[in-house]
Amino acid sequence: MIIRKYNSSDCEQISRLFFETVHSVNAKDHSPEQLDVWAAGTVDTEEWDKSFCEHYTVVCAEGELILGFGDIDKTGYLDRLYVHKDYQRCGIASAICDELEKAVSVPVITTHASITAKGFFEKRGYTAVREQQVIRSGIALNNFVMVKKI
Repeated sequence: MIIRKYNSSDCEQISRLFFETVHSVNAKDHSPEQLDVWAAGTVDTEEWDKSFCEHYTVVCAEGELILGFGDIDKTGYLDRLYVHKDYQRCGIASAICDELEKAVSVPVITTHASITAKGFFEKRGYTAVREQQVIRSGIALNNFVMVKKI
């Protein structure tokens, strides 16, 4: 298992990992309608690739298989952090998060954590500032704005 920088060729596999993870791991906390608007099964891979290339993005891989990925921007906004549905609770999210947090020189890191991920971030020292609702295709998704002072 290695943590390495993102390559554009990773985007297709990452988009599948994202869909499968959301629809399995997050299913205990969200309705099928919420899961469908969060991860519809299609992402604009050109748009995602552009975003990943603009951010500091890493993947955790074992051979050709991507086990997880995450990205953070220069302002300290930790945008995405997902681990393959079959590799949950193996330390992958922590390893990726460690790498992302070290990559920026800011006093505070911010993320918008799902209810499923909230406990993970709390254990890492993040504090929930507020709960918010995001509306996608008329469906409400709740998440938590969380911060960690570095």
